[in-house]
Amino acid sequence: MKTLRHALAAFGLSAAFALPAQAQQEVTLKVHFFLPPTSFANTLFIQPWCDKVAKESNQRMKCQLYPSMQLGGTPPQLFDQVRDGVADVVWTLPGYTAGRFPSLEAFELPFTMKSPEATSKALWDYTQLHSQAEFKDVHPLAFHVHGPGVFHMASKPVRGMADLRGLKLRAPTRLTNKFIAMLGATPVSMPVPQVGDALSKGVIDGAVVPYEVVPSVKLDELAKYHSETDPAEAAFYTSTFVFAMNKAKYESLPADLKKVIDANSGRDLSGRIGKAFVQADAEGNKLTAKNAHNVIPARELAAWKKLGDKLAADWVKDTTAKGLDGAQLLKDARDLIAKYQAQ
Repeated sequence: MKTLRHALAAFGLSAAFALPAQAQQEVTLKVHFFLPPTSFANTLFIQPWCDKVAKESNQRMKCQLYPSMQLGGTPPQLFDQVRDGVADVVWTLPGYTAGRFPSLEAFELPFTMKSPEATSKALWDYTQLHSQAEFKDVHPLAFHVHGPGVFHMASKPVRGMADLRGLKLRAPTRLTNKFIAMLGATPVSMPVPQVGDALSKGVIDGAVVPYEVVPSVKLDELAKYHSETDPAEAAFYTSTFVFAMNKAKYESLPADLKKVIDANSGRDLSGRIGKAFVQADAEGNKLTAKNAHNVIPARELAAWKKLGDKLAADWVKDTTAKGLDGAQLLKDARDLIAKYQAQ
């Protein structure tokens, strides 16, 4: 060490600069997502995650946010963007690319989710058991679900199946589209950012989304009626999300910054995001106070559940035909959800 100090002194350098450059590395993470910066997803989850990572890395790792698809492309392309390094971190719905992530669909079956926090923790554990191959090209940070889906309607409320006949409804995922069709409506698949324009132009009669989306697409202005399913029942639908990092970016981090990412990933983060979406729903609901609200009662939902059971049975059969053990996937999903709901 004495010889090293002498050598450094000969070049007018201090011993402090003998540390490897990697130990002082500073990192900027390009974070790309489809909702605006004012969305609850950003203010209650993405930005707080970035702030925490910055603080715990002593400001050596910071985020540069690119909301509203500012790096280009469309929401269904976000997963490939983080895989290919166009973005360092993305937040997106696997369901935007139908059929690509079949194992996650177990959580998108009707009447599966009651608690977003518990279900998000269950989803993280489930992906570690069953979804590693589907996400091998990225570094997952969290998996989560949103709160209960709600019918946001332009011209009439939904009180039962009869009210849905002949209507065009936006839905987010393959299974929710199938279920909407079973209920009698015509499903229209589209990412959330397109919903406002589609409603304003009459392309759709309504949309099924959680309350947290309300301000992002101005549903408080475009929808006059908001129909919720009985809160004592499991939600008639939810969607799965992935918060993921580019694999090469993660692997390039020095060990201490990897520890920061690791400490802000996994089951606990997934659960916190699910809990944040409960708060986001409450805030979004407040914005619709001037509009009409109703609750679809449990007695009506009994018929819906029978259709949901049929959809689940069909899903098990279809998934098994694709080489997966559909029955085991569904059992594990339900068992894990029950485990975390009981805690």
